[in-house]
Amino acid sequence: MTVQERTRADELQAAAGAAAAPPSVPVAEAGPPVMETGGVLTIDLAAIVANWTDLARRVAPADCAAVVKADAYGCGLVEVAGALARAGCRTFFVAHLTEARTLRRAVPEAVIYVLNGIPPAGSAAFADARVRPVIGSMPELVEWDAFCRVNAWRGGAALHVDTGMNRLGLSLEEAAALAVRVDTPDHGIALVMSHLACAEQTAHPLNDRQIQAFREVRMLFRGIDASLANSSGIFLGPSTHCEMVRPGAALYGINPTPGAPNPMRPVVRLEARVVQVRKVRRGETVGYGASWTAPRESRIAVAAVGYGDGFLRAAAAVGQDKPVAVVVGKRCPIVGRISMDLLAIDVTALPEVSPRRGDWVTLLGEEFGVDAAAPFGSQISYEVLTSLGRRYHRSWRS
Repeated sequence: MTVQERTRADELQAAAGAAAAPPSVPVAEAGPPVMETGGVLTIDLAAIVANWTDLARRVAPADCAAVVKADAYGCGLVEVAGALARAGCRTFFVAHLTEARTLRRAVPEAVIYVLNGIPPAGSAAFADARVRPVIGSMPELVEWDAFCRVNAWRGGAALHVDTGMNRLGLSLEEAAALAVRVDTPDHGIALVMSHLACAEQTAHPLNDRQIQAFREVRMLFRGIDASLANSSGIFLGPSTHCEMVRPGAALYGINPTPGAPNPMRPVVRLEARVVQVRKVRRGETVGYGASWTAPRESRIAVAAVGYGDGFLRAAAAVGQDKPVAVVVGKRCPIVGRISMDLLAIDVTALPEVSPRRGDWVTLLGEEFGVDAAAPFGSQISYEVLTSLGRRYHRSWRS
């Protein structure tokens, strides 16, 4: 549904005075007013909840947590976590303590883990925020243990064991040595976890090696809940599900099974305002660097979104297939170089009357999602979502 259609639907709903809001009515809004900005970003909270619910059913009886780091992948930490908590999600993962503090205010009863661990002398801050660190090194563990003993803190922590990512985590040898100490009843480790490096590549041999290594880790830490699977890992099968899975990307509509149909519902819609429609003669160029030449007399719609809004300049690079905008239901190529605040769309194939100044075109949505848009900017879908800027009017709907 376009901005104009939603606005009209909202007006009709208000006039009718109905008690229940239809799905098109926003539950929260942020950013500048629609008239004062060039783009509108709409986040479908119902789709996020549906995606989480589907994943939770797939992994039952394992628990399904939610990764909401990086402002819930650009979709709004507070709004997304609130919707998921109301749907029954009890455990959340973020990257940094500052994200955890914001999240704690939104979901006061949830269990919150901080993936990037404890900064030096930072243990007290975790206790203050009532959140759990994911401990990935022996120095962190020593500091955390000392803090817990001195302060009688029993808030819990996760232990990250590296099984092949070689990024964060205790080595397998360190984990084996530590397991003896964890036999005591007050060890404070609530979760043992690892992270899959190649889960989206189902045939990659590292998957089996990591699954086997983590199976051995679980044997060392019997009686403690374990977590291995990320979004794509869930689709590798029950051997990765353990007691908890940690989906992130799939919640936000990114395909966790590349090369196969996307089982997740799309979540974001990005629309840009047309500020001008102009005619360009055959042989004339458009944009910086004169990188696109009109092959015929053309009509160009100029829309008010650019790389300053997170729609990257590389997305319309010379020599690549062109990304598209959806204009009055038709796919039209984005041409020329994307500039900081503007991009150009070839609408020559459309009727002369459309689009017009003030109309809205769709840059991301059901018709052309983040997975389709990513390759044009040499990005992955995660980057598309987390790059979307703060100049948009944002609308959360459910």
